[in-house]
Amino acid sequence: MWWDENLLTLFRRNLQPTITYWSVFFSFGLCIAFLGPTLLDLRCQTHSSLQDITWVFFSQQFCLLVGSTVGGTFKKSLKLCLFILLVSSLTISLVFSIIPFCHHVGVLALVMAVAGLAMGNIDTISNMQLVKIYQQDSAVFLQVLHFFVGFGALLSPLIADPFLSDTNCIQSNATLNTSRNLEHIRNSLVPHHPGNVSHYVLPLHGEVLTNVSYAFWIMAAINLPVPIAVFLLIYMKGMVPGCHHRKGSLLSADELAMETPKETEISDEKQPETQEEHKHIEGHGVQLLCCQNKKFWNSPYTFFAIHVCSAAILFMTDGIVGEFSGFIYSYAVEEPLSLAHKTAGYLPSLFWACITLGRLISIPVSYKVPPRSMLFINLVGVTATLLLLLLSRNSVPGLFVGTSFLGLFLSSVFPSMLAYTENMLNYKGCATTILVTSAGMGEMILQILVGMAIQTQGSYSFLVCGVSVSILALSLFVVLLVLDSLHPRSLEDKTPAPGSDPHRYQQ
Repeated sequence: MWWDENLLTLFRRNLQPTITYWSVFFSFGLCIAFLGPTLLDLRCQTHSSLQDITWVFFSQQFCLLVGSTVGGTFKKSLKLCLFILLVSSLTISLVFSIIPFCHHVGVLALVMAVAGLAMGNIDTISNMQLVKIYQQDSAVFLQVLHFFVGFGALLSPLIADPFLSDTNCIQSNATLNTSRNLEHIRNSLVPHHPGNVSHYVLPLHGEVLTNVSYAFWIMAAINLPVPIAVFLLIYMKGMVPGCHHRKGSLLSADELAMETPKETEISDEKQPETQEEHKHIEGHGVQLLCCQNKKFWNSPYTFFAIHVCSAAILFMTDGIVGEFSGFIYSYAVEEPLSLAHKTAGYLPSLFWACITLGRLISIPVSYKVPPRSMLFINLVGVTATLLLLLLSRNSVPGLFVGTSFLGLFLSSVFPSMLAYTENMLNYKGCATTILVTSAGMGEMILQILVGMAIQTQGSYSFLVCGVSVSILALSLFVVLLVLDSLHPRSLEDKTPAPGSDPHRYQQ
């Protein structure tokens, strides 16, 4: 088997929590990818202009960043984290059910803002809890976690596709003049950059003919088992008010460590059976408060520098994901490539398919290869691929091959960086919120900046920006390696997860 018996034992001990966190991340992926394909039908439903409807993207993304930051404040209590995940996953099903009844763009933006808050909580809490459970062995399980978000992101457009309008869904005298450009407009819509569709004028008044509501109701039904799974986990842990289910072996010592010392002391069912286990729990309680005690502010400069450097790298790499997926279609249909609209439309789908495939491949690879080595391979690969795309900018086969390799190399950057950073910082739990928020900011801000560069300098600047950002990210990773060698480590802070190999990621 490609993993050892200790890791398998650790997985079995935490089977239900792990599968639950994976399923919740499927909800995150399902919700993050449906907006782009369905936006034209939602424009008809709300009788809004293209410029107005594209700001729904901003509403979702901004609140996702807020939710990511807020989610980190719940880390002191496993009970609170699970209840937040229950509410968030249930909210996503409710959002899918409510969207067909939103007939004003402002109401739709508000609903998507609520969805963004739920998605942000899911993003931070799921990553954070898996890191706390598996610690040195978290890289493998984080790769699986991010495979599920990719799987959900691939599934929602496939569900929506049969219900999308083939012609303009607002019937008027101007319909015939715009229907033939409908697929081109749909592929040109870019989140956070409404200016790229300002020259398209679609009718605002007339009879609305769209079946996209069925797609949202199907996605709501598909997502419904996720909050049920979270509720079952809460019930099995005896956290449902009025229910006193005996937890037995489900609540392991490592999961007890997620609670604060105060909560551990006042719970009769959670009292450790041995003095050694008590010390283990108490030690982790101190770690969870690392961002709030005096010891945190007395940390060496490398502690803060590692946070900043890791966050900056994810800001850039997730920014590349956002700007490439957003502008690759527009780049392909313009000179010098001038691809047909239908052919160019395959590029974003190919890119996301390769990201999902790369995350699947990274699951067994991440067990054999340390996160630091995976990051080096990925960042070198991203830089080399973008340079290849820049040098072969007149080649259509080169564009498709480069898009595939770029998706593969970018796929595992985030989970590998999260595992590597937490490993350097002795799993004190401070890094996850910062990294998740920084990655989301990069995806939004770099997309805006690259869009402005394309408008002023032309489509060629699309690849120039990508190469520049990737080289800077690779340079920062070299700085991060230096910081890793300088950062002091206390052996007593390195508490491996029960059943894991304590020497596996030691450097």
